[in-house]
Amino acid sequence: MMTFRVVIAALAALASVPSAWAHAFLDHAAPAVGSTVHGSPAEVKLWFTQALEPAFSTVRVLDASGRQVDRKDKQLDASDRALIKVTVPALAPGTYRVLWRVLSVDTHVSEGDFKFDVVPYMK
Repeated sequence: MMTFRVVIAALAALASVPSAWAHAFLDHAAPAVGSTVHGSPAEVKLWFTQALEPAFSTVRVLDASGRQVDRKDKQLDASDRALIKVTVPALAPGTYRVLWRVLSVDTHVSEGDFKFDVVPYMK
């Protein structure tokens, strides 16, 4: 019976500190994942569930042909280290793919991608 209590106590202790083993997962983005935006955004922003290490975190925006179209100026937001962003020039209508690879402050790497569409402004 004592062993069972020790196991339960150990499991409860582990359950109370899940962030110690967590990765930085994409929480949300602007433009949103899978969205359609009217007109070109000025930048692409990605918010993660943990603070990121800037030197080892990247974000790239590709056009439909796979050419990188962002300005290669990715940066972490000074007031929110879970936010990484990159500026883009005026994007023509079309589908764009955002590729990201980040290292969280807990040293875990995660990566992924998503698409969004740019359409002309509606009058």
